[in-house]
Amino acid sequence: MSLREIMSKTLSEWMKGTGPESDIVISSRVRLARNLEGIPFPGVAGEEQLKTVVEKTKEAAARQPLLAGADYIRLVELPVLERQLLVEKHLISPQHTKDVKYKAVVVRDDEALSIMVNEEDHLRFQALYPGLQPEEAWRLCSRIDEGFASLLPYAVSPDIGYLTACPTNVGTGMRASIMIHLPALTMADQMKRLINAVAQVGLVVRGIYGEGTEVLGNIFQISNQVTLGRTEDEIIQHLLSITRQIIDQERQARRRILQQNKVRLEDKIFRSLGLLTNARIMSSQEAMQLISDVRLGIDMKLISGLEPRILQELLVMIRPAHLQKLMGHEMEAPERDIMRATLIRERMKPHPAK
Repeated sequence: MSLREIMSKTLSEWMKGTGPESDIVISSRVRLARNLEGIPFPGVAGEEQLKTVVEKTKEAAARQPLLAGADYIRLVELPVLERQLLVEKHLISPQHTKDVKYKAVVVRDDEALSIMVNEEDHLRFQALYPGLQPEEAWRLCSRIDEGFASLLPYAVSPDIGYLTACPTNVGTGMRASIMIHLPALTMADQMKRLINAVAQVGLVVRGIYGEGTEVLGNIFQISNQVTLGRTEDEIIQHLLSITRQIIDQERQARRRILQQNKVRLEDKIFRSLGLLTNARIMSSQEAMQLISDVRLGIDMKLISGLEPRILQELLVMIRPAHLQKLMGHEMEAPERDIMRATLIRERMKPHPAK
């Protein structure tokens, strides 16, 4: 399947609402940063050096069984809109869409595996799974990493491990993250406390697209801060342990809210459902907050007839690039707001509580 066929797909595998703890955990991702020996990091490399990275990694990718059927695409060949589609699907980073002359991407047809070439590092391998499956994501990332390592010499120090452009990635080069939906903890005004507590144990909480991005729809990313001095398995197990505690706290917060004021909770959820099924204009930020409320209502059995995966679907489908791709032309923000409201109305119908 070609990259453009992949971008035409409405749903990625991670958006289908499956996997362990899928009522709270949206997805699990593992990224590995790698650089080629003897070539400066992308931020300081010259054009010929960046071109060399593109050529060498293209040759290596073509010899990977795990990438059978995948395209190796130079980002300069993609329109701006299609680059943004990849960001909205969480297949590349926002940073990777800038200064694209010598950047590339590989995406496997199931979208569980992608590779960014010449982002902050020469190679960024990424595995993305639905639900709480960081171990599975790590195993897939490890396999593709081994395949490339057999063909390309990496920049490695015998004392500290893999060398990376950002010092915080030195060592394993691993960033493992969990995308998690925490509406009850947010409603209970507990997120500031949680973020501070998580920081004390070496993890960080970020927005929906990672570092420097905003929180939308009560969706957060929890990831490791430390890559040096721990093995990959230790990083994964630590992240899993803390995430499970957060899941427990979110479930407790949901029970408390339901017990303490069920009518107020129902009012909030059904007002949100009413707006989503009737509004004619809707911004991304407003839509994600309302969809978060409805997803909470589905998970707490207050709303019937809607699939839980509606959060994952609309998380991507209502973003600007996807709306413009759907319509087949570029749109200004006011037109997108109208189209977004139309799309949501078509996807959602009002349903009574059980």
